[in-house]
Amino acid sequence: MNEIRAFNPTGAGIEAAESVPHSIEAEQQLLGAILTNNDIYDRVASIIGPQHFYDPVHARIFETAAARIARNALASPVTLRAFLEEDAGLKELGGPAYLVKLAGAAISTYAARDYAQMIYDLAIRRELIALGHDIAAKAARVEVASEPRDQIVEAEQQLYQLAEQGKTDSGFQSFLKAVKDAVDVANAAYMRDGGLAGLSTGLTDMDHKLGGLHKSDLLILAGRPSMGKTSLATNIAFNVARAYRRGTLPDGTEGAVDGGVVGFFSLEMSAEQLAGRILAEASEIPSHKIRRGDMDEEEFRRFVEAAKSLESCPLFIDDTAALPISQIAARARRLKRTHGLDLLIVDYLQLVRGTAENRVQEIGEISLGLKAIAKELDIPVIALSQLSRQVENREDKRPQLSDLRESGSIEQDADVVMFVFREVYYKEREKPGEHELDKMAEWQEAMSRLHGKAEVIIGKQRHGPIGTIELSFEEQFTRFGNLVKPWQQVPGY
Repeated sequence: MNEIRAFNPTGAGIEAAESVPHSIEAEQQLLGAILTNNDIYDRVASIIGPQHFYDPVHARIFETAAARIARNALASPVTLRAFLEEDAGLKELGGPAYLVKLAGAAISTYAARDYAQMIYDLAIRRELIALGHDIAAKAARVEVASEPRDQIVEAEQQLYQLAEQGKTDSGFQSFLKAVKDAVDVANAAYMRDGGLAGLSTGLTDMDHKLGGLHKSDLLILAGRPSMGKTSLATNIAFNVARAYRRGTLPDGTEGAVDGGVVGFFSLEMSAEQLAGRILAEASEIPSHKIRRGDMDEEEFRRFVEAAKSLESCPLFIDDTAALPISQIAARARRLKRTHGLDLLIVDYLQLVRGTAENRVQEIGEISLGLKAIAKELDIPVIALSQLSRQVENREDKRPQLSDLRESGSIEQDADVVMFVFREVYYKEREKPGEHELDKMAEWQEAMSRLHGKAEVIIGKQRHGPIGTIELSFEEQFTRFGNLVKPWQQVPGY
């Protein structure tokens, strides 16, 4: 605690209103340095603003000086006098003569950032105290409309916003540093098996096309109902969580050296239904048989073994319906803080709530919020999305970017847009009559060719090429897998 009386020529002094962390002397000396050498302002502007000064008079002096410096005008005791001469607070401290005294108390140039950081840290401490009082006051008021869970989320958001204010390493960085970061990413990909720059999906062709799931990327996985969006998302989640291995990262910190911790927001299906799908894939037992309990002894044994093997998988499911984007962000932060987080999946985007009244603006707010989560937590975020019905009206049912439902901002905010497409779904509905023998033979040949196959169409990718990825799809297990190409097949099989 540094409670220092303001240096006041009249001898009246400034008493601290209450015992809170502050340093009047540090504020005086920093202001004096700025008034003596305006270049110092540029060194400290990224750290502090007027709101960080304890003394309101000091805040007004800083704000006035900053406004003049921003216009390339001189900020000195003489030039500020005209703007602050009638300031009642300054008059109490001795009027314009106080500005001259500040300049006389200036610190040396090299110490300016340290003093600015000190003023900032003390301001944050005061805000923490105020926030603590506010949390305690709200908790003490027992109101029907104010749920404790909502208060916790609100408090977490306020604390996080407070923490974000102190990041002074943002802004411009040298090209040398940017190049070094790019080389580090390329080196990590070169050293890693398979040459991936990002997190492996467990699907070889998808990894090859995407280079893995990159940190801070927003990936949109879109498709019409029954195409298998959720199945593909759960497959990727399971593959990433199953491969999780913790160790020492190249920068010396502890983290996932393979696979990762996965957070899955299931706004449509319950956690139990989602777990059932993952168990069906892991045990190779059709999901409908698991739901009905219709398993023989061998299948049940496989089911139990699969369940045991999945117990240690770091896959966390939140099935709360109609979550606001702010709550998704708060819960993702909490998961990262408590268990770690390497991949976040949201199923699906149109079920997330925003604050805008207009639906298009709301979707834009949600997609922007998901991209912000990806950058803030430095993880890939996969968001599932519905496609508009106009796909059904075309002869070629393959989705396009224009089919993204309700907002062009989804396409704009996303780093990767992928579409799940299973042609067999539409071909099944084109079955000709039994008497149309030629058409029936043609239909059966097409069904045989399309059976067990799916496509993931990359419609947009900031870091790489667009194109189509062919995958296998086992409908009974709701499982996507790597498709064996004709030249990869072993003769005789």
